[in-house]
Amino acid sequence: MVKEVSDVVPNPPLWRQLKHWVGMDRAILFTVCARFWSSGAGVITVLLIARFLTPTERGYYYTFSSLVALQVIFELGFSFVVLQLAAHERAQLTFLPDGRVEGDAVAHSRLASILQKAVRWYFVAGILMTAVLLPVGFMFFGAKQNLHTDVAWGVPWCLLVIASMLAFQIDPVFSFLEGCGYITDVARRRFVQAIVGSILAWIALFTHHGLYAPAMIILGQVAVGAAMILSSSLSTLLKGLYCHTSVRDRVDWRTEILPFQWRIAVSWLCGYFIYQIFSPILFRFQGPTAAGQMGMSVQISSAISGVALSWINTKASPFGSLIARKDYTALDKLFFRAAWQSWAIYWIGALMFLLVLIYGGPDFPKLAKCVLEPWSFALLLVSTSIGHASACQALYLRAHKREPFLWVTIVSSILIATSTLALAPKFGVNGVIVGTCIISVLYGLPAGTFVFISKRRQWHDPNLCDSTT
Repeated sequence: MVKEVSDVVPNPPLWRQLKHWVGMDRAILFTVCARFWSSGAGVITVLLIARFLTPTERGYYYTFSSLVALQVIFELGFSFVVLQLAAHERAQLTFLPDGRVEGDAVAHSRLASILQKAVRWYFVAGILMTAVLLPVGFMFFGAKQNLHTDVAWGVPWCLLVIASMLAFQIDPVFSFLEGCGYITDVARRRFVQAIVGSILAWIALFTHHGLYAPAMIILGQVAVGAAMILSSSLSTLLKGLYCHTSVRDRVDWRTEILPFQWRIAVSWLCGYFIYQIFSPILFRFQGPTAAGQMGMSVQISSAISGVALSWINTKASPFGSLIARKDYTALDKLFFRAAWQSWAIYWIGALMFLLVLIYGGPDFPKLAKCVLEPWSFALLLVSTSIGHASACQALYLRAHKREPFLWVTIVSSILIATSTLALAPKFGVNGVIVGTCIISVLYGLPAGTFVFISKRRQWHDPNLCDSTT
């Protein structure tokens, strides 16, 4: 029997098959471009740091970043809460190109109240963050002032805190826009932010003002982010929602936001102790050089994970919308495909860098001295991979506007912080890495996987009792 021409389905071109297998879309493309730029630019930055900063200055450089990461105390995980709340409400709304919103009036009012609460929260929290971080930094670094009198860290630290406060005001707006479905727009702008921030940091390093580089990165991001928010259509959307008034149909902070947010806040704060605590503790017990090695190694492993997480992070808003519609079949199909793609991308990148470190180290001895030894770096990559898997699982569950990973992260942070404090004084960087890897393998991975499997089954089965945790 001869098939009709209309019955013959041509095979898609090879590039389309590859695109489907890799799972690439425009949002992922821009996010990956931003991550790849950050990773490639990070290599250049590492080389410039090795070239222009002394070992002591490198310790200050990476400890700056670790201390500024304490802003998680003031952010309290609200950006992710904002994203998921917006994603659930936008499932019933349509956003027009001119910035107007159409659809369910109740969802419209609730969405507007989310933006209003986020802007007010971050404004107050940003002021508190600045008031706390400035003196904390002066006390922390001032304790080492007599040992390193040649390091001018005061003004760079002040500028970094101020820049972080400004960026703090933009983050919730970006999260809100992502929740509203503007994932590609935000991803594109983050790509530009990465480029501008890196160039400004390189200028600071080339002109022998290396400790200003962290602040320059953030100031570049602030400038690009502000330009996006002030663009015509988005400005109209945001202004209309911020000025929208409704007394009755509003998201209630006490009953809808707080139960989710405080759990996210504690989890994110514990996440700080899992990796950001390394450099300050090593700075205290082993000196700036060891802190710099750890800081640079964590930065590299986190960059690899960050690129791979693009496959899953760009799905946070669709996850929330699918959950709002109770379309769990489509949710699982989207998640598992993206998660496996993300996992594969991570290990491809991790193994490639490890091979470069092993076989290229002798050709670049100065760079090799700035990071961990290959065997220790391999253990760090294993620990990061477990954290990567947990991040994928957590994002899926948190898209339900719940945080079941709370106790997993609390116990993990206590174990890792205790291990780091116990091992850093005597065994240094290598001891810290070994302890962290053991905890990740024996506790982090099995505990996180158990929570993921059990909660997914419980929340999607109508015959089982619902839970708010």
